[in-house]
Amino acid sequence: MDVTTNTLPSIILVPGHWLGAWAWDAVASELRARGHAVTALTLPGLDPDDPERSSRTLDDQVEALGKAVAAASGDGRAVVLVAHSGAGIPVSVLLDQNPTAVSRVVYVDSGPVSDGSAFDRDFPVDQEELELPPFDQLQASLDGLSESDLRRFRERAVPQPGPAMRQVVRLTNDARRDVPSTIIACSFPSEVLMQMARAGNEMLAETASLRTLELVDLPTGHWPMWSRPAELAAAISTAAVR
Repeated sequence: MDVTTNTLPSIILVPGHWLGAWAWDAVASELRARGHAVTALTLPGLDPDDPERSSRTLDDQVEALGKAVAAASGDGRAVVLVAHSGAGIPVSVLLDQNPTAVSRVVYVDSGPVSDGSAFDRDFPVDQEELELPPFDQLQASLDGLSESDLRRFRERAVPQPGPAMRQVVRLTNDARRDVPSTIIACSFPSEVLMQMARAGNEMLAETASLRTLELVDLPTGHWPMWSRPAELAAAISTAAVR
């Protein structure tokens, strides 16, 4: 596809759990160098300066996403929404509410979720937030991360708000499955991901229902924005102009 700088889609980068907009710094810089207008978000509940952050809900996060998309499309550009890890949950809800809001969604070691799902519906109601666990307890690959990366992650991580953890997703609009989608598979190969999706894996089953899906393999750990930022930016940019 032949594109010029002024027609490139705007890109919104949405980080996963415990992270703010800062997590995308290296990728955002690479994308801007490629001519994209880029917005990196800190979702409600992940701003350490918000005195009410532990009470923020999934609905709050979806509302913030919608406002960011509207702002990014204000100059008439198409908008590509990039969701890392747990950000796939609020992005799925947004696409259910407005499947024409974006031209493509790019899932980075993530994917869409199904109706009735929640990140942790059993998260204790008397627990306000979920702190970043010790790294040896994370159920995600740390491959490719340096000691500096891990130190920064630990120092800047913000606890996940409990209400957003518990909230059950309600999805009713089948048109959400028509949104062109790209999955950048990092922690394990895309072939394995799709085998799990077709077998009905609870976290991946919705992926098998996507009607326009591109798969990209970027072998590394679960945080490619730190382990392979230039390659991740290139993959996002390529997907954005499909």
